[in-house]
Parts: sequence; structure tokens; C-alpha cells
Amino acid sequence: MSATFTKVSSAHNRRLRNILNQSDNRVCADCGAPDPKWASTNIGVFVCAQCSGVHKTLGPQVSKVISVALDEWTIEQIDAMAEVGGNNAANAIYEAHLPEGYSKPGPNASLEERSKFIKSKYEDQEFMKPSLRISSGKSSSASSFKSVFSSKFMDSFRLGSSDEQDGMVVEFIGLLRVKVVRGANLAIRDMMTSDPYVVLTLGQQTIQTAVVPSNLNPVWDEDLMLSVPNDYGPLKLQVYDHDMFSADDIMGDADIDIQPLISAAMAYGDPEMFGNMQIGKWLKTHDNALIEDSIINIIEGKVKQDVQLKLQNVECGEIYLEIEWLPLDQ
Repeated sequence: MSATFTKVSSAHNRRLRNILNQSDNRVCADCGAPDPKWASTNIGVFVCAQCSGVHKTLGPQVSKVISVALDEWTIEQIDAMAEVGGNNAANAIYEAHLPEGYSKPGPNASLEERSKFIKSKYEDQEFMKPSLRISSGKSSSASSFKSVFSSKFMDSFRLGSSDEQDGMVVEFIGLLRVKVVRGANLAIRDMMTSDPYVVLTLGQQTIQTAVVPSNLNPVWDEDLMLSVPNDYGPLKLQVYDHDMFSADDIMGDADIDIQPLISAAMAYGDPEMFGNMQIGKWLKTHDNALIEDSIINIIEGKVKQDVQLKLQNVECGEIYLEIEWLPLDQ
């Protein structure tokens, strides 16, 4: 992540206020006190003044605490809070396994009670699903809830599936179901049209759609499945024009960053535990092929992402995809 942060405008301040006014964010994530005015921007929770004091004692490597009213927020910090989804979403992770009969501290709890609970919750991660726990203090550059987790999840979610390629064992961490939905305004490579098909490559795997003859706005609606290796890179997409008597012509390409999807999916664990909600985002920038920000959602217990791409290295063309993350044990 770039070290350059963008200061907020009045519109972004209104956005922060709207996030704070969510019903679950109107009480402290840790003790339930009303009207919290502090936030942990790397965890993604709003907390009261008393609990914020305990958060500060944990150090910024665990919890980066700022004031809602007194500190100047960056757009990145507001984005991070929005992507987590609110206090309820964060607590569904950090309090997923509270012991039976365990009582959280209330608004009138003592400093000792708050300190013990908050340290157990965030620093020791005692109440998280064991497979989601990470080592505290190893990700000081993280600026959002998903970022804190992403650097460790790739090591902790090796589920035992592997394959051999060139004499080396390749370990897989999950599957991608990619629905190639359609193309729009594709480039002409024959006399007046093209016969397009899409090729997807991930690691050593390559898979392709059917050819749609004579169509610059093809509809495939075709599902392709790829295994995700432990050391995955971008999902590479290429569009070709099928030729009967010569080499197929390239009609553009694009790289798809799948880390936001995988990090978000792993941060939330079992998506069936949650209702429909946004859990992440792949942001459009000048150096990627996105037409607009790509939102990552839990929809009916599945982690899905819509991707709209402007094809690169070609005069025109767009591709629309739907991507779904599938853990290996599903």
C-alpha cells in the first residue's frame, strides 16, 4: 500500500458520519456504551472513550486508535472502516467463540475488566476461530481489517490439497469459479467481426471458453474452475479471435488481482454464518484494468465478486466476469 494518504473532503466527512450512525456502530464494540467517539482503524470498530484508552495500551501494531471528532481522517481510513461493515461484522470474527456463560464488560465496567477483555479479544485473539488467529504485531503497515489478516492467511489456510508440476509439489489453498459472462464492443479481427473466446491462466493452469462465432458482443455465461496455488499471482485473462486456417489473433488482455477476494473470504471464515453483506473491494486505479471498483460480497452464504474489465493492449473491448471463492473443504 502506498504511504501517501488522501485528506478527506466534507463529502467524505459526511460518509464517515453515516458509517458511525449505523445502528451497530452507535454502541461501543467492546462494552456496549452508547455514542462511541473513537475508532480502531485497522480493526474496523467504533469504541467508547474508556475502551479506547485500553486499545491505546495495546500499541498501534494491534490497534490504531483515532478520535472521530478530534483527528483528521484520511479517505483510506474511512474506506477501511466501511469495508469491515461495522461493529457487528467485526465482532462476528473477534467474538465468534466466546465461552459459554462468558459475560462481556458493560458500560460501567472497571478498567481492570475492560483491559482483561480487550487484551484477550484483540491481542491474544482468544475468542476467534482458531484457524483465523494471527500473530500480533507482525503487520504494522495494515490499514484495514482485511489487511491485518491477509499477510498471515496465506500461511494458515493450507488445507492439504496438492499436485505435482515439474517435479515440485504445488499446494492449493482453494478454488475459483469464474463465470465469463459476456464481452462488449470487442475488436474486429476478421473482415467485419470476430470469433472470440476467453482464455484464463492461473499458475500452470490454462482453461478457455467456447468460441462465439461472428459476434463483437458475445454472451458466454460459462463457468470455468481453477485451483488456487499457495503462491498464486494474478489471474490472467486473454481474449482471442478464432481462425480456421491461421494462428488465432489476440483481442486484448487483463490481469485480475485475486488477493482482495481471497483475503476477504478468509478473514470472514465460514460465509454461511453471515447475512448478505459487503466484505471487501478491489479498487480501480490507473494501473489496473477495472472499469469501476469491484465489490466483494457475501451473497446467500457464498463469497462473490463482480469484475468489469477494459481490455488492455487493444483498441477497444470490455469483459464482464463473476468470480466465486470456494474453500477446498466445501
